[in-house]
Amino acid sequence: MKQAEVHLYRAAGYPRMPWRNGGGTTQEVACNPGGSAAAFDWRLSIADVAQDGGFSAFTGCQRIITVLEGQGIQLTVDGLEQAPLAPRQAYAFAGDAQVQCRLLDGPIRDFNLIYAPARYHARLQWVAGAQPWTFHSAARSVLVLTAGGALSVRVDGARHELPSRYDCLHIEAPDGLAEYRLEAGTPLDACVIELLPRGA
Repeated sequence: MKQAEVHLYRAAGYPRMPWRNGGGTTQEVACNPGGSAAAFDWRLSIADVAQDGGFSAFTGCQRIITVLEGQGIQLTVDGLEQAPLAPRQAYAFAGDAQVQCRLLDGPIRDFNLIYAPARYHARLQWVAGAQPWTFHSAARSVLVLTAGGALSVRVDGARHELPSRYDCLHIEAPDGLAEYRLEAGTPLDACVIELLPRGA
């Protein structure tokens, strides 16, 4: 039986880079194997937003944003004001949309998934509270970000550790259904992303 390929990305080593529009900075968490900040099929990043302003455009991509720290934001997308976005809520929008961001009460830190919808189906969900938490997935790529403390992820029984806050585990699974189990010494606070290639 083919084993999953598992990579741990440590928050302490995430590279920091300027936004495409120059309005702030982003830490890149992970992107598809062989991808880069300039060209990718999917990418995860953490951004610090200190003031109101516009988002960079990612034409041809889909985006999902969620607030990690701070009181939240309100987005205006293509001229339409959206409901306030509180921490641990996710909002999806087109990468080429015209987006303005207003801080609700001070700076925030957000977590972003940007991906090519022509190539992937994507699901992002927050897991909180009671643990352990088990799910099954046929996704080719599964990513787990811990927003709390240390977290363990079992992939078909094999245990992998995320030692620190905002560490990310990237699992490239073989074809078929795999079992994932999240365990921690404290209540869970983690984001789980599943990416399934279209046509798979």
